[in-house]
Amino acid sequence: MWAGSVTTESVYGHPSWYPDLPSWRKVALGRPVTSYPVVRPLCFLSDYGRDDEFVGVVHGVIAKLAPEVRVIDVTHSVPAGDVRSGALTLMRAIQYLPEGVALAVVDPGVGTARRAIAAETAWGQFVGPDNGLLTPAVAMVEGAQRVVSIENPELVIPSSGATFEGRDRFAPAAALLASGDAGFDDLGPEVDPGSLTPLLLPLPEREGAVVRGEAWWVDTFGNVQTNVSPDDLTDIGLGPGAMVTVRFHGAEHEVPWVAAYADVEPGQVLLHVDSYGLVALAVRGGRADRDLGLVAPTVVSFSD
Repeated sequence: MWAGSVTTESVYGHPSWYPDLPSWRKVALGRPVTSYPVVRPLCFLSDYGRDDEFVGVVHGVIAKLAPEVRVIDVTHSVPAGDVRSGALTLMRAIQYLPEGVALAVVDPGVGTARRAIAAETAWGQFVGPDNGLLTPAVAMVEGAQRVVSIENPELVIPSSGATFEGRDRFAPAAALLASGDAGFDDLGPEVDPGSLTPLLLPLPEREGAVVRGEAWWVDTFGNVQTNVSPDDLTDIGLGPGAMVTVRFHGAEHEVPWVAAYADVEPGQVLLHVDSYGLVALAVRGGRADRDLGLVAPTVVSFSD
């Protein structure tokens, strides 16, 4: 048995689902007592924020099921329900995260017919809703080798509600994968990797000597990342040290392409290649998003 006996009700009517871990692990999946699985880190991303107990509760589920698993909090500040922002965040981060299990929950469709999935990749395993959140990061690590729908009832915490699957469905699956106490095939039936919900991300376009892209992320400091690469700009004859004409919202700005914030005067707008290798707009000592009125998504064009 995965969950053991259910005997106690909580104040919210949820059963006491957790088994006695030492004895449970001896029998889980018929694994011999002397067999110890390889434990891998679990990287956790969500839009839960820090004002409520949601992040702590998910941590608690993981700790009860797999106390030896290290959890890395990528962020819990994805804008509420913003799947695109969550997907971009996970895609940016994945190349720097240790191989293991990625648990990502930005799930405005929770409780609907959208699938709960796990994807197996060369990097490791991804667990989360099938709403486009996982697909850019999965593509970044060479795509999914296999995908399963998380349907095994023995891996789901019983609940009278269906709006906290981060706790009830995704956290147990991710914890047991990371600890090695469940195999990928134990989660549920296999599905076609090609059936995963895609997330369409815009590509920059070139029209003559103009590159048109999009502002698609604003970081904590107000720096605005675009989807334009430095190669896109060098293709139209621009390079570091050049003055670049940047247009958006009908306005035109002459912006220097520099290497560091300190290369311009305080309060000056600058263009640079950010830590992810993409062209970004910033203001030394200020916030490009507020000072320029630039938010994601906004069409931005670059020219000489």
